[in-house]
Amino acid sequence: MESVAVWQTVGLCGLLSWIGLASYINLTHKLRSLLQPWVARHVVAGAPLVLRIQRYQNSFFDALFSGLSCIVSVSFYTAFLPLLFWSGHGKLARQMTLLMAFCDYLGNSIKDVVSAPRPSCPPVRRITATKGEEENAMEYGLPSSHTLNTVCLSGYLLYYILSYTEDIHASYQFAGFALVCLLVGLIGLGRIYLGMHSPIDVIFGLVFGLMILFFWLNVHEYVDSFITSGQNVTYFWGALSILLLFAYPTPEFPTPSYEFHTAFDGVAFGIISGVQQTYHQFHHEAVARIFTPQLPFATFVGRMLVGLPTILTVKFCSKALAKWILPIVSNTLGMPITSTSYIPMLKSSSIGKVDGSKQRGPLHKLFFFSSQDSFDVDTGIRFVQYAGLAWSVVDLVPSLFSYLNL
Repeated sequence: MESVAVWQTVGLCGLLSWIGLASYINLTHKLRSLLQPWVARHVVAGAPLVLRIQRYQNSFFDALFSGLSCIVSVSFYTAFLPLLFWSGHGKLARQMTLLMAFCDYLGNSIKDVVSAPRPSCPPVRRITATKGEEENAMEYGLPSSHTLNTVCLSGYLLYYILSYTEDIHASYQFAGFALVCLLVGLIGLGRIYLGMHSPIDVIFGLVFGLMILFFWLNVHEYVDSFITSGQNVTYFWGALSILLLFAYPTPEFPTPSYEFHTAFDGVAFGIISGVQQTYHQFHHEAVARIFTPQLPFATFVGRMLVGLPTILTVKFCSKALAKWILPIVSNTLGMPITSTSYIPMLKSSSIGKVDGSKQRGPLHKLFFFSSQDSFDVDTGIRFVQYAGLAWSVVDLVPSLFSYLNL
């Protein structure tokens, strides 16, 4: 017990020291000054290739690549992962959730460190078929998050299937590998065709994705063991989640990337805290799985009909509760507060900017350092909202299934 507490304390203190050191030496600005000009030159140099690919524009390719972008987006995985939990594949679901949060943090951090532009539009034609794509277009370019996430999540899914399924013929293994490669290739090509990324963005998305996947395949068993049977898990991950809100680079100009990171940071915390508390009831390896006599498809449909409205209700209630409580707590502590979107009466035209045009860093988002700085409650509201959503997926909803004999 003491050794566990020691390494957890050392790890958290190490991360806190890194945050302080990186802020003190202005590491983000130094890295950006080195990397941004080089990346920007390659973005400009890649524009002719983007235009050549876009010469083949037609309605079929528009629909194909827009659809592929949607089914590997953050929104898709947010909807898909709860169903994976409820289908009985708890280990795969929690590993893919944590891997998604890990990819989101690293990918968006790199984006905002480099702050490299997307292909210039015009002359490049940019297709944003959904609201999610419009938000993605507001982020920086390198690396391509869609490519990175596809490499990691489809690669891990293939690894999981091959590892936990006995006697798979070599031809099926090759077919699975070929299918993953085809999907990654189509996603990368689609990001260029849609005008969302330059070739350099896709290449680095592929490289970073392979690096992250290799790392995760070497640590995922240790992470899962810690979540399901470790000590001080909820307290440790809660502290880590807060520090990860600090350990995020400040982009050159405002982007939605930090909001996405905050949401998935909350999702990871909610999943881990819920699983750690209910592992032996709902998430162990012997639970009923879909398409078995213990969990037929009709029962799974019933789970969806109960579970999806429930988690959406919890998400709404968590957001409302956080919007009510966090301002009260802040005012009680004497902290001036503001809100960029959630609380209209607290909106400030200056929030999100430093020196007229620069975005506040995560430290500014969470705390204030002078009489003119304010606490942006949106960060806390978003974190609580998505933590509540994730907790309901693995704790509240399975409890309802048990009560309803689903």
